[in-house]
Amino acid sequence: MAERNELIIADMIAVRAEEKPDLDVLTFERLDCTEGRCPDETRTYAELQENANRIAAELIARGLAPGERFALMLRNHPEFVETMIAASITATVFVPIDPRTRGDKLAYTLNNSECRGVVCGDYCLAQVGEVREKTPGVDWILALDSKEEAGSIDLSEVPGTDPLSEVLSRSAATVDSRLKSGSDPLQIIYTSGTTGDPKGVVFPNDRFGMFAMLGVVMGYGPEDRPYTGLSFTHGNAQAVTLGPSLSMGLRGVFSRRFTKSRLWQICRRLGCTTFSLLGGMATAIYSEPEREGDGDNPVRMVISAGMPRAIWESFEKRFNVDVFEWYGAVEGGMAFKPIGVGPIGSFGKPPPTLDMKIVDDDGNECPAGAPGEIISRPVGGRAEVEYFGNKKASESKTEGGWLRSGDIGHTDEEGWFYFDYRKGGGIRHNGDFINPGFVEKVVAEHAMVTDVFVYGVPAASGAPGEKDAVAAIVATEGIEFSPQAIYDACRAGLEANFVPSYLQVVEQIPKTASEKPQERFLHEKFAPDADGVYPESDFR
Repeated sequence: MAERNELIIADMIAVRAEEKPDLDVLTFERLDCTEGRCPDETRTYAELQENANRIAAELIARGLAPGERFALMLRNHPEFVETMIAASITATVFVPIDPRTRGDKLAYTLNNSECRGVVCGDYCLAQVGEVREKTPGVDWILALDSKEEAGSIDLSEVPGTDPLSEVLSRSAATVDSRLKSGSDPLQIIYTSGTTGDPKGVVFPNDRFGMFAMLGVVMGYGPEDRPYTGLSFTHGNAQAVTLGPSLSMGLRGVFSRRFTKSRLWQICRRLGCTTFSLLGGMATAIYSEPEREGDGDNPVRMVISAGMPRAIWESFEKRFNVDVFEWYGAVEGGMAFKPIGVGPIGSFGKPPPTLDMKIVDDDGNECPAGAPGEIISRPVGGRAEVEYFGNKKASESKTEGGWLRSGDIGHTDEEGWFYFDYRKGGGIRHNGDFINPGFVEKVVAEHAMVTDVFVYGVPAASGAPGEKDAVAAIVATEGIEFSPQAIYDACRAGLEANFVPSYLQVVEQIPKTASEKPQERFLHEKFAPDADGVYPESDFR
């Protein structure tokens, strides 16, 4: 037998299944079910190993050769993890796709990655069926019959679909690994496509093991129980929660999707001690009505990537938690600020193995306090990124050997790094840059608001490079919404230039699988005279 490499998920699970076969390492709480009607799902290491081998045998039977690709379009089900492991065993490559993806974007992703098949949930089977004629390379579909959503369709309605349950009901003979090395690709994660067509970042098998090692960096201990509602289709859930749980035996907990209203209930019921947040999620949680006992929970630490400085200390105090802040991107680059170290608002410093700096448009390093692009590279080496089938984009992303993040930030005199805004996405108003976090904090604290996201639209003044700030708001049910009251609160809590120019009341703020607000959909609905839009000039 070949020597096992625990940086590879297939080998990691095989080893753990021998060491701790009966440990319920993963728990999937049932977000959409009433308590008692459908209990939580769990997986032991032995069950993961057996089911992964069943799926691996099926992938080989369907003719997938090493290096060939298939789409994985599931919410956070145990079958997602089992299919990941199966891909590793068979040296095939899975392409995680947000189950909400549909239409041209879905067809583009399937075609661009040259997927031969799809493993999906019944709740997105209709979307897959709708693009079959546009995706001639897709030969087969395996569907999970979850029956968890009213909109789900019967598997028989999409020709060529077979039930995943049949695969998982077969005998579990061990499949010999087809991997040649840890550098063989495991998955292709697509970027959001905010600056053009989405690009697929190729992840080798041994990078999952690097994800697992993040648990040590973030200070997980043997008694910790991590939780996330972020999608497995996004790198954060894999890196911060899934990888460390599987590697360290931490009994991770997962929801089908993020829930701000039930977050603390889940953590209390299942004893979760850490959970992961991305930027806008913190504001959404903070905007929930304050309740007596908010700080009475088992969570000791929040792993945050983008905690707004404006609410950071208030968030820690209200919920009785510490914030571990970090920075990273799907293509690479990393920095972190351990608990109690460094200034509030900073995302930290890079590890000793990584160079990171701030540069201007000409590539010159910026002095402390001056904004510029965040770039990074391995110490003594060159940054490398592989976009699937796109050599030109890969070379451009790492021009000069440095990874170009596309993020604008700055450092202070002590070398601590700060994120300012996404390149091209800052809100400059009357010559000042508006910090959306400060605006969101004031709006989120109002009882009339249950979620808020601040973005910019071209300034009515027409000034080049200037934007007016829009506060997109989800109003609290049962409370009459008053634009005047929100504006009054903004004027009382913000400097004049930070008061939003418009309030935009929406049913929900559209978000990606990583809970990142999708500005373009808000832009599409926005107009100064549109229904639900309230200009600040009308409420002075």
